[in-house]
Amino acid sequence: MINLKVMPIAFDSLGVRSMCTFIESYGLKIMIDPGAALGPRRYGLPPHALEWKALDDSIRRITDYAREADVLIVTHYHWDHFDVGDSIPMDVYKGKCVFIKHPTENINRSQRVERAPLFLKAVKGLPKKLETADGKEFQMGQTTLRFSKAVYHGTNPRLGYVIECSISCKGEKILHTSDVEGPSIDDQVQFILKEKPEILIIDGPMTYMLGYRYAPTSLKISNENLIKVIKETSVQTIILDHHFMRDLQYRGRIGPVYEAAEDRGVKVITAAEFLGREPNLLEARRKELFEKFGDMELPELASRKTLEG
Repeated sequence: MINLKVMPIAFDSLGVRSMCTFIESYGLKIMIDPGAALGPRRYGLPPHALEWKALDDSIRRITDYAREADVLIVTHYHWDHFDVGDSIPMDVYKGKCVFIKHPTENINRSQRVERAPLFLKAVKGLPKKLETADGKEFQMGQTTLRFSKAVYHGTNPRLGYVIECSISCKGEKILHTSDVEGPSIDDQVQFILKEKPEILIIDGPMTYMLGYRYAPTSLKISNENLIKVIKETSVQTIILDHHFMRDLQYRGRIGPVYEAAEDRGVKVITAAEFLGREPNLLEARRKELFEKFGDMELPELASRKTLEG
């Protein structure tokens, strides 16, 4: 792509819970979801020191790139997608255009009562423009930012809602879905089918909780919807990551998707692979990390609020 450049900053395949993405569009610099966190418990274990190190590195990268950005987007109010100054300094929002998920409409209680108000208080007076984005479109020079209406975070409203974001410039388009966990809901996939991006950055199915909080039926529908996207859009690269990367058996979960992509010449890869790296699934390997390395001294960042939950 000539006019659009994408840089995954922090993702689960890079060792932390995040979907932080930096996009440059004809000189306009955009960051989506400037936040990262660690899962508080996995296999009955707290985060390993290597996870804290990965988080420290991610926070530094997010902060550096956020300072460069002209636009900051917050798709919802979970700790792995935004911060209130505990790890990432709030001055990264100073003088920026900031587009946010509506803090009181289509939102679950914890985000409406606690997290969104904390964010709004922390960011008050810093951006040059702060606007809710749900279902809206914004023109910034040669770049169009188009947001979906609020869609489920996952398969139901228990965890709230997110907004998907399409960024287009001079006939090129990138789409970031945020936490759709699939997609296995019609509203989630319809925005993708309508926008028809060349690069799709998508939160994949939550298969590490398959049969517990994620139903086999949802996985089946997710596979069908991903295949539909491959067949009915002009997508060339699908970066499938986030919840999906918490399962060491992730490749086997979506075999039909990989087959359909290969038939169409579409790349289905992780954020790490997009950067030319091997996936670094630290949370999924947490038990192995403790068995192999034992307890290690935690870096300073461990004392900050960087656990999701």
